[in-house]
Amino acid sequence: MVVKMFGADSVQPQTRLLFYTLTVLCLVLLGLPAKAMTTPAINNPSTEALLSLSIEELLRLEITSAAKKPQAISNTAAAIFVITQEDIRRCGATSIPEVLRLAPGVNVARIDGNKWAITVRGFNGRFANKLLILMDGRSVYTPLFSGVYWDVQDTLLEDVERIEVIRGPGATLWGANAVNGVINIITRHAEKTHGLLVKGGYGSEERGFGSVRYGGQVGAQGNYRAYVKYFNRDGLDAIGGGEAADDWSAFRGGFRYDGKLSSRDTLTVQGDAYSGFEGQTNEEYSLLPPEFRTVSDTDTDFSGGNLLLRWQRSLSAESNLALQAYYDHTRRDETALLKETRDTLDIDFQHRFPLGRRQEVIWGLGYRVNWDDIDPNEPLIIFNDNDETDHMLSLFIQDEIALKNDLLRLILGTKLEHNDYTGFELQPNARLIWTPNKNHSAWASVSRAVRTPSRVEEDGRMWLYLMPSTPPGVIVAYGNRDYDSEELLAWELGYRVMPTSVFSLDLALFLNIYDNLRSFEALAPDFSTLPEGYVRIPGIIDNKLKAKTWGFEVASDWQVADFWRLQASYSYLQMDVDTGRGSHDTDSIDLMEGTSPKHQLSLRSSLDLPRQVEFDLWLRCADELESLDISGYLTLDLRLGWQPCPGLELALVGQNLLQDSHQEYDPEFQTPASEVPRGIYGHAVWRY
Repeated sequence: MVVKMFGADSVQPQTRLLFYTLTVLCLVLLGLPAKAMTTPAINNPSTEALLSLSIEELLRLEITSAAKKPQAISNTAAAIFVITQEDIRRCGATSIPEVLRLAPGVNVARIDGNKWAITVRGFNGRFANKLLILMDGRSVYTPLFSGVYWDVQDTLLEDVERIEVIRGPGATLWGANAVNGVINIITRHAEKTHGLLVKGGYGSEERGFGSVRYGGQVGAQGNYRAYVKYFNRDGLDAIGGGEAADDWSAFRGGFRYDGKLSSRDTLTVQGDAYSGFEGQTNEEYSLLPPEFRTVSDTDTDFSGGNLLLRWQRSLSAESNLALQAYYDHTRRDETALLKETRDTLDIDFQHRFPLGRRQEVIWGLGYRVNWDDIDPNEPLIIFNDNDETDHMLSLFIQDEIALKNDLLRLILGTKLEHNDYTGFELQPNARLIWTPNKNHSAWASVSRAVRTPSRVEEDGRMWLYLMPSTPPGVIVAYGNRDYDSEELLAWELGYRVMPTSVFSLDLALFLNIYDNLRSFEALAPDFSTLPEGYVRIPGIIDNKLKAKTWGFEVASDWQVADFWRLQASYSYLQMDVDTGRGSHDTDSIDLMEGTSPKHQLSLRSSLDLPRQVEFDLWLRCADELESLDISGYLTLDLRLGWQPCPGLELALVGQNLLQDSHQEYDPEFQTPASEVPRGIYGHAVWRY
């Protein structure tokens, strides 16, 4: 029964015993009683301690995304998980999307060799539109499709300080589209990256990659670094056999400067530039004989750059000012879809200060402007205006009130935004956190968040499907200038406990109630504008769907001994979508409900062996995607690392080892999906 629940019928028989054993072990770890965790640490003086943060230190780790101020994880009234630099180094992943699999409740599904579908708490897709992604506070959310181009979200992984993953709304602080969650990728201060780093590797899927970084000091108060990196990745496996045409390569360079302007003022200047191309297979439809459907291989070219400046002034230990501005330019030529050039300018100001003895207030203003120039691939996609400028203004305020010293705190806040599509949007939240002592905390929240319309929903026309029926029909979706924002009312409960210094447990429960979700409202068939013998089946994009999702996420961390750490997580998601008119059987509803797995399970083991050897194991299970008819999968990654001398690290990584290949998602936008194959690669890192 358990095997069937996780889609393990598709797993080869020899792996089922391993699946049962590790599933039971993972569930035991999630609920391990405190008295079972008093195993004494085994000291091994010949092994360097590479598990750099203890469990207690991790819970005290300061994060900034949940409240726009430094605060410990244990004092945060939100479902937050932090992926540390050590987690990134030891998991063996080579891209940010793959690293995000480390976080509980995050659904990462690879579509092909260069595309992912990533979301939190449901509604997944290539352009999942309810998850806000930030790079050092810079939004990478595209307003064209309301999603993220994951293939260009990259940086030197060794420079990532941590990735803060908030499950649940973050709209009060971060604004529209921070609906189901916020992911903030935070890079290291330049002071922490002095010296030279050289990295290179090769493998069966990683067909060669390398990077160089150098950092140092400028004057008495400044620090800098600069890097370049290149990778070339092979195509995945085609579903029908052979190799898919989805290879991928890119070149990127960047810099960061951190300096003190005075005893109270700091300045950060950072930027990146990138260029690359990727292959894909396109399914193209023709209304003219002789071919009804053709398949061709094409390349997508992309390039861009960004520049960010951040100034901060410390007014006191509890008060500060911050001003951030960034400019982002991107260009994308995707043959199957469109050519897009986009420029973004964003300016944000915030002020934090105490109000009396029991309150701390943070407020801020923001302005963002987007310019785009689009050359669509007709007739697949057409816009009424191929170039447009969008503006957004925002104001937020949040008050943290100590109701009873540090025992009970209430957080109240709201964000007011104005956009060019729906006008003013209000996004309030209320949070309560109870911390009876340093080892226990419980929190609750209620929040409202909105997902504002994208360009294509308001201004576009798209061919969704060409049906080989009699007569053949073309399904066409039209944008709607009256399209409204999607709305969420979210209820959350959470509990964190650290019964001993070597074990922690984090539990979050949620109920999300959605309104005004995107729907496709069919119109009368039309024969007038297509070649003879074809029928147009038009529909308008509207807000007729409602939904409820509920579930929970649980994560545990157990330091078995000084040299051995186990981390386990499990998430459960249930979705119920309806039209608000009593209907529950449409294809669109089934598709929305079945694009995210109900069950996800992860187990990681990090072991430090003698002679500076590391052995890491990562087991992952994902449930089937019912509406997409995709089986669940069970996979295992292994990493063997060795430090033969100070400054040199060698590693061998095996990925997806339990099956020859497996499919994780379905095609989107005329691009077939691929199967993720078994792979192996090795790399060397030298720090001087």
